[in-house]
Amino acid sequence: MDNIYFVDFINNNNFYIMRDDLIPFSFGGNKARKAYNFFNDIIENNYNYVITYGSASSNHCRIIANLAKKYGFPCTIISTEKEKETANKKLCELFGVEFIYCNVDEVKDTIKKQVELKKSLSYKPYFIQGGGHGNLGTKAYIDAYNEILDYEKQNDIKFDYIFHATGTGTTQAGLVLGKIINKATGKIVGISVARKLPRGKDVVVESINDYIKDNKLDVVLNEDDVIFNDEYILDGYSKYNKEILEKIKYMMNNYGIPLDTTYTGKAFWGMTEYLNKEKIQNKNILFIHTGGTPLFFDILKELD
Repeated sequence: MDNIYFVDFINNNNFYIMRDDLIPFSFGGNKARKAYNFFNDIIENNYNYVITYGSASSNHCRIIANLAKKYGFPCTIISTEKEKETANKKLCELFGVEFIYCNVDEVKDTIKKQVELKKSLSYKPYFIQGGGHGNLGTKAYIDAYNEILDYEKQNDIKFDYIFHATGTGTTQAGLVLGKIINKATGKIVGISVARKLPRGKDVVVESINDYIKDNKLDVVLNEDDVIFNDEYILDGYSKYNKEILEKIKYMMNNYGIPLDTTYTGKAFWGMTEYLNKEKIQNKNILFIHTGGTPLFFDILKELD
């Protein structure tokens, strides 16, 4: 996929961006990459009902709901709260999903009950973890890392740093595994959008080791390769500041690239802060745009 572009110079570094938001389905993004793998598994194994967990306004739920609609599968989204009206929620409603709301401590039981209910109705349900977590999600970003290597070879360039928003962990797990499998160099820096250390890093490490074990790979993880930065989460998930809004305005005004306050805008701001703090200059920097374009439209009024 030819979706890596030189953008400009930032902090005296050559700045490139990988536009996973341009993956051609439902506004793309890392959730689309992962969802393709899940739906291939669904179709190959003759499942006919999709159940997932997440916020009704999440990018993951929107992508899963849209693919379920495309393939004609009914879809249930289990969520812990009734969200305000957002573009993603409206899209999920357009795709005709069933929303089931429950308390946080009831999620596991609710998922189990919904799976059993669908079976009792003669369906073969397939459950997708929130955020596309799991080996199929990890595999999607091993493949993405291979695309990055192809770009490097074709353009005679090496990326010294790869930055991205890290949340549930499989995006970072796949990228790090891609680096390990290919014995590549360069640092992969996950800018956390919510989770703190050590839990955030632990989840990435667990995902990597699970994939290595389940796929019987002859590689060993050096945990120093997992750079999980939690300095820019502010007060947690969906929290942002004026500096993030300014970065979003700057990228849209100058390059026509939409970012959002929850994921890509926060990670982009965190990246620039990291480059300043570490005094990184004269390097080749790649930022992975992991999608979330509908979230951009939810904050338009705040960009005035």
